[in-house]
Amino acid sequence: MSRIGKLPVSLPTGVTAELLPGNVVKVKGPHGEMCQKVDPDITVTIEDNQIKFARPTDQPRHRSMHGLYRALVHNMVVGVSEQFTIRQELVGVGYRVALIGNNILQFTLGYSHDIQLQLPKEITAEIPDIKKGENPKLVLKSCDKQLVGQVAAKIRSFRKPEPYKGKGIKFIGEQLRRKAGKTAAAK
Repeated sequence: MSRIGKLPVSLPTGVTAELLPGNVVKVKGPHGEMCQKVDPDITVTIEDNQIKFARPTDQPRHRSMHGLYRALVHNMVVGVSEQFTIRQELVGVGYRVALIGNNILQFTLGYSHDIQLQLPKEITAEIPDIKKGENPKLVLKSCDKQLVGQVAAKIRSFRKPEPYKGKGIKFIGEQLRRKAGKTAAAK
């Protein structure tokens, strides 16, 4: 048995799950609802506030699908009950981010132009107030773990942190690999 696939997914209070035709699992909670189509070979059962997954054989394909779909459904349950949060920090002189309306982020990152990014409707963005001398921060929240991670990676790609001074967009808590700069040769 797969170590991950054999674990049941517990449903917290306020979260409901149902199995739709075509082996589709639908999860609904306080932060939204999500659906995931499960491979037809994997058997899904919902009972006693738990979602359980079973595979028919021990073939490598079935083993990999067993753990995969259990992990995807678990992420859906966590997302609709708690939401996933990603925090980013803009390190650099003059680097700024502004929220235009509810779904457009405008970045000033030292280029000759500002960069605008339209967020998907499933993602909410917050820009916390900062004190003088602090770096601007950006908080992204969504019930979809894959989508919020993809958008955060796209934002980071606008200006990746460079290894000498650490300037760029980085995740809060991320350890950057720093390099020593050139030093003047002693004569």
